[in-house]
Amino acid sequence: MTPQTGQLHMEKILKVFGPVTALKNATFSTRPGTVHALCGENGAGKSTLMKILSGVYQPDGGKIVMDDREIEFKNPGQALDAGISMLYQELDLAEDLTVYENIFLGNELISRIPLVVNRREMISRTAELCRQNGFDIQPTAMIKSLTLGQCQIVELLKALMRKAKIIVMDEPTSSLTESEAQRLFKIVKDLRTQGLTIIYISHRMEEVIQLADDISVLRDGEIVATGSLADMNISTIVKHMVGRELDDFFPPRHTKIGEIYFQAIGLKSNEGVQEVSFDVRRGEIVGMAGLVGAGRTEVARTIFGLQQLTAGHMKLDNKPVKIKHPSDAIKKGIALLTEDRKRSGLCTILPCSWNMTLPNYTQINMKYFLKLSKERQLCEKFGQKVSVKWSHPNAPANSLSGGNQQKILVGRWLMANSEFMIFDEPTRGIDIGAKKEIYHLLNELAAENKAILFISSELPELFGVCDRILVMRRGRLVGDLKTQETTPEKVMHLAAVEE
Repeated sequence: MTPQTGQLHMEKILKVFGPVTALKNATFSTRPGTVHALCGENGAGKSTLMKILSGVYQPDGGKIVMDDREIEFKNPGQALDAGISMLYQELDLAEDLTVYENIFLGNELISRIPLVVNRREMISRTAELCRQNGFDIQPTAMIKSLTLGQCQIVELLKALMRKAKIIVMDEPTSSLTESEAQRLFKIVKDLRTQGLTIIYISHRMEEVIQLADDISVLRDGEIVATGSLADMNISTIVKHMVGRELDDFFPPRHTKIGEIYFQAIGLKSNEGVQEVSFDVRRGEIVGMAGLVGAGRTEVARTIFGLQQLTAGHMKLDNKPVKIKHPSDAIKKGIALLTEDRKRSGLCTILPCSWNMTLPNYTQINMKYFLKLSKERQLCEKFGQKVSVKWSHPNAPANSLSGGNQQKILVGRWLMANSEFMIFDEPTRGIDIGAKKEIYHLLNELAAENKAILFISSELPELFGVCDRILVMRRGRLVGDLKTQETTPEKVMHLAAVEE
């Protein structure tokens, strides 16, 4: 049998989830003993392609060839046996077990005495593997006592113990400190020297330039550029990533922008927001761009009282405001449509009407007693205002499409008479028609003199909808740009490249 070398070719991979085509004719190849960067905007299909390679998903078309043999993985175990290991952005370790127990989890060594785990041998092999690779980690240390950087090393040790030839790293530095990230870079380079193939997924261009030999760029489920990094620069890569044209899919902006309504001055939180200052005017849609882990959602949560504000202050209509809890924000007319409407926005098994009125009982004089006829009238009024399509206000929220679920949340905050509205990824997971309706709804809200902060991972919609674009990187605001005076390349450069 030909030994594995880590040479990989994925040809015309197709993957469909219901009405959404996540990958279409994606062709991707690696060379043995290289670091191959896989880049693209959020939602471009990077993780889906790698989950097909690692056996999590099965493709709906195309083929995978490894070391000149066509292969097909029905589950992740088969991919691991073939020498493919994937390190996910969210680490997959058992915190209440030791380092060596995690490394051998599911592959425990058994001593000659039947059914007895040979702990001594597992500890010895783990120690030897650490020594060979220069890792300063105790095999008997508990995972919960380790830093994130050390946990990344444990994930690598799991892959090395399984004799992996291809290691996929999905945004491995998103939660690491600078020193931990630099340590990881050295490890990646050492592994390449040993002949392993590393597929490195990252939004951060400085990491790509520092580590990669080759690069492939995914856009809308297709590989649009691939080749040696020596033949590309940051500008070229970014252009491939954001190369979509904007058209009349986005409604024209004619709203007159008024006075400053919301101000954030030097905001810091206990979860990564670092001295963020910006303002939003009445009638203005201000976008917020940034990569995974940049701190956009953390800013929204801090404003809404879901995270503790440790420094800085906020103003509404030029008056200081203190928000310690979401109820304070609601009373002050601040609304937050969270990025995950099913987990933190809606109670999906409850009626649509309840989802609209739950945070509003005090405002509509139903703090102690429900008035069902009034509730229905209000829901019909605000449901009509946002053009929600439902069979009945009492229909469960999970019976509606994703776009209409978002409209319920917008109706909720209109009912609360919110003046400053924060939309966090409002078009995630909804179809194109529903997206267009959301864009028109944003325009209508701005025309009603609302101040809007619009967080999105999709640069085309930020440019199509927003008057200004704020750019976040590593918890800090690094750009405040007028949309008409900037480009997607400039925004991506600010978001991804350390100055």
